Order: sequence, then C-alpha cells, then structure tokens
Amino acid sequence: MGSPVDEFHAELSRLYARASAEALAQRHDVRFAYVAPGGTWQFPDGLDATSLAAAEPLTPAAGITRLAGLRPDVVLPQMFCLPGMTSYRALLDVLGLPFLGNTAEVMANTADKAVARALVAAHGVAVPAGRLITTPDQVDLPLPLVVKPARSDNSVGVSLVTDHSELPAAIATAAAHGGDVLAETFIPLGREVRCGVLDLGGRLVCLPLEEYALGGPIRLPADKLGRSGSGDLRLTAGDGGRAWIVAPGDPIEAAVFDAARACFTALGCRHYGLFDFRIDPDGQPWFLEAGPYCSFAPSSVIAKMAAAQDYSVLDLFDTLSTGARIEAA
Repeated sequence: MGSPVDEFHAELSRLYARASAEALAQRHDVRFAYVAPGGTWQFPDGLDATSLAAAEPLTPAAGITRLAGLRPDVVLPQMFCLPGMTSYRALLDVLGLPFLGNTAEVMANTADKAVARALVAAHGVAVPAGRLITTPDQVDLPLPLVVKPARSDNSVGVSLVTDHSELPAAIATAAAHGGDVLAETFIPLGREVRCGVLDLGGRLVCLPLEEYALGGPIRLPADKLGRSGSGDLRLTAGDGGRAWIVAPGDPIEAAVFDAARACFTALGCRHYGLFDFRIDPDGQPWFLEAGPYCSFAPSSVIAKMAAAQDYSVLDLFDTLSTGARIEAA
C-alpha cells in the first residue's frame, strides 16, 4: 500500500487498506508493506499515524528484500497511483509472490482511457465517439462533449463542454492532470451503472449492478471523494442515497452483463473486473471506463455487490485468493 508519488495517493491507499485489513484480520494474519511518498519502504504494525512514525524507513532495495523474505501466501495490492498499479505489481511477479487482482499490463491499459476504449470497442462494446486532442481546433465532434484527462481517476479534471468557447479552459484543466486529453461525445441520461465481474474457475459471473444518482449531467470529484470535519479523506459515493444496488431482473441488466463480460475478456482481466456504463434513454449501455481493482474493504464496490448476494468480503477474498495461489503455483 501507499504511494511513491504523493501524499494524496498514499492517503487514499491507507483509507482503503485500513478498512480491508480490519475485515480480513477476522480470518487471516495481515501484514503491511508501505511505500511512502518519495519511495522509501516501511513495515508498520498498523496504519495509524503513530505506527507509521515508529516504522523504520528502508531503501527500496532493503524494502524489496524484506518483502521477499516474508513469503506471504498472497499479496493484496492497495496502491492507486500509476506506478503502484503497474511497476509495483510487476515487482510481485518478479519476486514470484502470488497476488490478487489484475496484472501490471491490464492496469496500465485500463489506466489509459484511450487505450481501454479502443480495446473494448474492438470486442464489439459500444463506446462514445472520442478523440485525443491538444487544441480546440482538433475537435471535430458535435457538442456537448465530455473533456477529461486520459490518465486520471475519480473524475479529476473532467468538464462538460456545451459551447466551443469553453474548450480551451476544459482542455487546460484536463491536461493539468496528466498529459493526454480525451474528448468524448456526451451520452444523455439515461442512467449510470457499474458492473462487477468475477472469474470463478473460468466462468465469468456478473454481480448485481450498482447505480448512481447524478446531481448533474456528469459525475464530478465531489461525487466520489470528500473530507470529514477533521480533514480526513473519506468516500462519498454512497452518501445520502447517491448509490444503490439495482434489483435483479432490471430491464438493463442483460445488456450490461453482456457488455461487462466482453470488457473483461477484451482487457485481459483476471480474478475480477469493474466497469462503468452510461445507459442512454433508449436503454443502450455505453462503456465509460474500467476500474479493475478491489480493496476488499466492505465499502468497496465489488464487495458491496457481492454482499447483496450474501457473499461476505471474507468469502470473496478467500475464493479469489485461492485461485491466485493456484495460478502462481
């Protein structure tokens, strides 16, 4: 867990990992390997500020050596910055440590929204018309448009453009969060849902959909993350009825399930996948993005979807981590 990049990603990692550890410790011996901003490693007894301050900082080489020496039964990556989702997962492969979740290659492809949309479109999944752009004159799509960074999460840097005069500011906002800028045709609501998919022995099983209430035409950062009164980072997606599990048999379910399975295969996912869709007024699902990670905190989306089928986070973890260990063997 943690992040070599910055404190925001490190704090986000601690938020999920803390809740995950509390749940998994009911059945398992949980140990922590923490990467601090700047790249030093620590092996704290807990994730509170006191435990982190007491843990000896190690160089990357020393930290990697210690991790390898632990020989964990399974590793659960909880890093959400780009190096954490890619390089540090690849490191686990190099060390021969089985880990739960998608590979570094899958994480890299899904972290780049332009790449992810191209891969799923090639497998027949509907995606909004889109272009990578750097200047307003490159936009040849009809308005309105959604302009966003190609490589960021949590709706950071996303704008809805309804007039050409808004394009320069929208492009600048998106570019400030990571280079390439993606412009996509706005898909009118409709609905917006997420679909989780589990790989259970080669059988792709779709979990109950989660639906989001939108206060505006698109989801913004405040719809996903916020701060408590004490300043701590917190999840807001489930606040005040903003999200709920869709009842089985909903009219959109079959089409979304088909699209989600196709996305899982197109992106080369393993163990689990999570896919966002916009449902237009005619009931057509359109792929928005993939988020192929699960923290195994009770509040994480895949865990909530599984709980709706009376499948506890502990049972979900045990089933999938058993498969991960078998694959590694």
